[in-house]
Amino acid sequence: MGWDRPILTDSGGFQVFSLAKLRKIQENGVRFQSHIDGSTHFLTPELSIQIQQSLGSDIMMSLDECPALPSDKETIKKSLDLTTLWEQRSLDAIGHNDSLFSIIQGGTYHDLRRESLDRILDIEHRRSAGKGFAGHAIGGLSVGEPNEVMYEVVNEIEPFIPKDKPRYLMGVGTPEDLVTCIDLGIDMFDCVMPTRNARNGHLFTRCGDIKIKQARYHEDFLPVDDTCSCYTCKNFSRAYLRHLFQSGEILASILNTIHNLHYYLTLLGECRKNISEGNFAAFKKEFFKLRGMGNE
Repeated sequence: MGWDRPILTDSGGFQVFSLAKLRKIQENGVRFQSHIDGSTHFLTPELSIQIQQSLGSDIMMSLDECPALPSDKETIKKSLDLTTLWEQRSLDAIGHNDSLFSIIQGGTYHDLRRESLDRILDIEHRRSAGKGFAGHAIGGLSVGEPNEVMYEVVNEIEPFIPKDKPRYLMGVGTPEDLVTCIDLGIDMFDCVMPTRNARNGHLFTRCGDIKIKQARYHEDFLPVDDTCSCYTCKNFSRAYLRHLFQSGEILASILNTIHNLHYYLTLLGECRKNISEGNFAAFKKEFFKLRGMGNE
């Protein structure tokens, strides 16, 4: 890949979830049909680990089943049982482990979330030293449920997740989601939002979001955010970015992505700084005050 920095790889579980009409889930693994060429593939926990190891991943995920929300409790329980089995097999498949994360499932049912975590911790307890999980992820959220429900689930399960390992909320989210869930005790996130929104002309700023295709930016020669130090903001105006986007130029996606990624990384850096200085509550209050002004 020509990338000499750390990488985090997903197991393929969510990708299979997104191909719901082209898959068949079995206890041994999941058979799915490629949306690209129609070819059939069979993904097992062991193969998922093998692929992730081949990529040289620094953080790997156990294969899990990610049910859609809302789903009834029986469906979520069945999914939880299968995920737990696959997590055991994922851990068995790895030769040494300083990188494999578990995934806590259970939908929006608090008792099932606790059951999932308890069974994961039991797997660790029954294994020899050094063979437990490197961290614990909360999966199966941000798949259709309201934000308030997601926050409630995180708030309920987080106190029971071991504090000596990273806590990772998968597939989340907006800047507001990140700041809220950091306050709830989450350490790690992943999301396509900075890049996908960039491709759609949706830019994040300290004082609200900008949809660059809007006509109001036709002759706006200010940077996207005059407090931002990214390459895009230092060299290009809103008017030019709008021109690129309206013209269908690939440079629009590139420059928008540079800005959105810079915004996210800067935001998380500010979160770390304010946590270490004991000022996170005040920072969070000011963050929401600024983001609530001038949303477009």
